[in-house]
Amino acid sequence: MSLTRRRLLSALAAAPVLTTPLVLRAQGAGLITGNVCMVQPATTEGPFYVDPELVRQDITEGRTGVSLVLRLQVVSADCAPIAGARVDIWHADAGGLYSGVRAPNGDTRGETFLRGTQFTDAAGVVRFDTIYPGWYPGRTPHVHYKVFLDARTLLTSQLFFPDAASDAVYTQIAPYAARGRADTPNTADPIARRAGEAAVARVDGASAGLSAALVVGVSG
Repeated sequence: MSLTRRRLLSALAAAPVLTTPLVLRAQGAGLITGNVCMVQPATTEGPFYVDPELVRQDITEGRTGVSLVLRLQVVSADCAPIAGARVDIWHADAGGLYSGVRAPNGDTRGETFLRGTQFTDAAGVVRFDTIYPGWYPGRTPHVHYKVFLDARTLLTSQLFFPDAASDAVYTQIAPYAARGRADTPNTADPIARRAGEAAVARVDGASAGLSAALVVGVSG
C-alpha cells in the first residue's frame, strides 16, 4: 500500500461516518447502496455540459488525483433497474477546471478530460474510472450527470460527496492539498441542499483510491 493511500484511508477512518441514514421508503433489493430508492430531483445543468460522444469507462485522460471508481445505478420509481439507459457525466479536475470550455480559470477548449458516457447494464449500473473532483469557489464538490432513456434528456442532476470524505482528500493528498479544504460544504451549497441527502454518494476505500456509489431513481 502506498504512503498516499495509507494517509488517505487513515484520514477517512478518523473522519465522521461518511454516509447519512435516510428516512426509509421503498427499500429495493439489489441496490448498490444501502440508501432507499428515491426519485432524484433535477438540478441545474451547471457549468459546461459538452457532449464529446465519448463512450468510455476511463475518463481520466491522465489528470492527476485520487483514483475514484464511480458507479451510478439507474432505477425506476419502484426500484426496478433500468437497462440500456445512457448516462453522461462530467466534473472538474483537482484544480477545479472543466475540459472543453473557456473559463476564467483556464481555456481547455478541444480537451475532453473527465467527460464520458456509459450505458447501464442489466442491473441498471454504469461504472466510470475517474479521479475525485476538485472544488471551485462557491460550490461544494460534485459530479454532474444526465440520464437519457431515449433521444431526450430524462434527468439532469448532480452527485455530491460526504463533507468528511472531501475534507480528507483536500487536506491530506496532493495535488488537492495545495488548495486546501473546499470553501463551501454541502450545507452551504443551495443546489446540494435542494437535492437533499439522497443525492450524496456512498464513499468507501477501494484498491487504488476511493469508490463512490449512488442510486438514481427516475420517473418517466
